Amino acid sequence: MNDHVKAALSCAMRGWRVFPLVPNAKEPAVRGWETRATTDPDRIRRCWSSGPYNIGIATGPSELVVVDLDRLKGDDPLPAPWAFYQHGSDVLAELRRRAHAEQVPTHTVATGSGGTHLYYRHPAGPELRNTQGRLGPLIDTRAHGGYVVGPGSVVAGRTYPVAADLPVAGLPAWLAIALAPAPLPEQAPVVVELGADRAGRYVAAAIDAQVRHLEQAAKGTRNHALYTSAVALGQLVAGGAIRADQVEGLLTQAAHRIGLRPMETARTIASGLRAGAVRPRTVAA
Repeated sequence: MNDHVKAALSCAMRGWRVFPLVPNAKEPAVRGWETRATTDPDRIRRCWSSGPYNIGIATGPSELVVVDLDRLKGDDPLPAPWAFYQHGSDVLAELRRRAHAEQVPTHTVATGSGGTHLYYRHPAGPELRNTQGRLGPLIDTRAHGGYVVGPGSVVAGRTYPVAADLPVAGLPAWLAIALAPAPLPEQAPVVVELGADRAGRYVAAAIDAQVRHLEQAAKGTRNHALYTSAVALGQLVAGGAIRADQVEGLLTQAAHRIGLRPMETARTIASGLRAGAVRPRTVAA
């Protein structure tokens, strides 16, 4: 068993969903990596035995929030008031001091570029998304919709070793508050007029089923659930049973209720409607 297989299996044993990255690089080696990420040891052995792929960890499905602390590159200092800081860990320590919070030890991985990945459990509540510089300079985060290069990977000849082999701690409350998404704007209800005949009842039932499917989706699967619902209703749109703008409105409202963000929602619905249009579904009168 090669080292990459062992590393991928080690991540999966922790409950982290993994997928292959390009060897010696950070880019995904497969499309749809978030939905294809797995903890299945047989799939992992088959995949990583076929090549020296790096390990990607899909943070959303793994219920992780990873704080990525980078080091300053080049000679240009950071802007005030961070001019004397050289590493994201120093910036995070200052932010922690200002929040009057204690340091919480957690699982830590050193990156090949001299940075640090701090692994935390995703808190209950709204889904946290990726951020870049939101907390402060030299600090990014990866959560739903993102991934990190896992331990055991090698990028540009540099390894990603485990720096602190500790249990994954819960995301500290002060970080959860700082990373919480802004509240979404209120939306006017979407009303779809359907006939009382058999066709109308069928379309209404299909809409209800897909909205329930989306609202009952577990964290980490909600964006995929939105896509599959858009595909199913997109088939009815292509068959002339309902208008595309009505489906977009209904699914957007359902996605809003479960905390999906507007930009990703619009992209996912559009993609699902296009896929559904390939196989139109008509409803008999």
